[in-house]
Amino acid sequence: MSEFSNVSVLKKANIYFDGKVTSRTVLFEDGTKKTLGIMMPGDYEFGTEKKEIMEIHGGAMEVLLPDESHWIVIEAGDRFEVPSNSKFKVKIKNITDYCCSYV
Repeated sequence: MSEFSNVSVLKKANIYFDGKVTSRTVLFEDGTKKTLGIMMPGDYEFGTEKKEIMEIHGGAMEVLLPDESHWIVIEAGDRFEVPSNSKFKVKIKNITDYCCSYV
């Protein structure tokens, strides 16, 4: 899906890691939530409350998922899932455009 219809977007940005990771929250009529964002080059660790599905729309990243010992490469067009109440790490080499769905 390249476009969302009938949504609300929160004006306030989500800003992390001194502005190197930013996103905007998109709310759907059925109560679901997604964020659309950009990650600048760097190494980051994120924590989850809900299960997350990350879709990469531009750029690429290396990801270390919970309970894994090997990094995987995720490129534009790829997606990955992160369980609820966990942490994962990413290494960003180039500006990366993403959409995160909270399940």
